[in-house]
Amino acid sequence: MATPINSSIRYYRRGITKVLWVPTIASMSAPSRAELNAGTALEGETGAMAGWQTTSGTVPTPALGSRFTPVVGGEITAADSSLTFWASKDGDDVRTLLTREATGFIVWMDEGDVEAQTMDVYPVTVTSQAKVRELDSASQIMCQFAITSEPAENVAIPAA
Repeated sequence: MATPINSSIRYYRRGITKVLWVPTIASMSAPSRAELNAGTALEGETGAMAGWQTTSGTVPTPALGSRFTPVVGGEITAADSSLTFWASKDGDDVRTLLTREATGFIVWMDEGDVEAQTMDVYPVTVTSQAKVRELDSASQIMCQFAITSEPAENVAIPAA
């Protein structure tokens, strides 16, 4: 009998996941604790998020000797990504931090900032700060991001 996959310890993301804006990281595959600490924690003002995942395409590799067309892994792309924040009535909010064309890194610590757990590091450029205007909702700012190169995924979180 095959060995079963490990049972997951399921969790509710709110209150656990950390998301950071980090201006500078020398090595995406091994950010230092000092670099992470120099960042800004965003989760306290984040009301929504979209994207923040990579996908791989496939390339068909047909051969004349077969009617079956096998495929191989192809390009890796990142989804359009955004973070939506609560707007402040006095304007002192995310708009002063994530300005258009700012470059840096969004770091996702899905299971929290826990040593040896994993994080994903996305190199990004802020592309917009859209004001979300709805009649019966609290005011929000949606920051959209261009992911500028392949993210480093499942990187070990350094000791505090």
